[in-house]
Amino acid sequence: MHISELFDLYGVLLTQKQQRCLEMHLFEDFSLSEIGESMGISRQAVYDMIHRSEQMMEGYEAKLGFLVYSRRVQAELRKVYEMAASLQNEDAAVLAILERLSLLMGKSREE
Repeated sequence: MHISELFDLYGVLLTQKQQRCLEMHLFEDFSLSEIGESMGISRQAVYDMIHRSEQMMEGYEAKLGFLVYSRRVQAELRKVYEMAASLQNEDAAVLAILERLSLLMGKSREE
């Protein structure tokens, strides 16, 4: 899950070949052999590419910290959403706040 989140944030910084290799590994559940066959490289080359790509993305996160920041923002948004949802008087202003928070959190208000 962690690598998938890093890929969402930093995948665009990888080469096309690295991106495709990780997509097949993370999201399409291909084995190293299947990826190698599809890409015309050895199983060992696939392993090395995945390992190197993961290290690169971990390095980007260590320097930039977008994943940690994103998690912190989501946690705070969740707290604010819960606080607004618990208000007794759900007038139009509270509903508007909840709707905007829902959009920022990427979920529907019913969840």
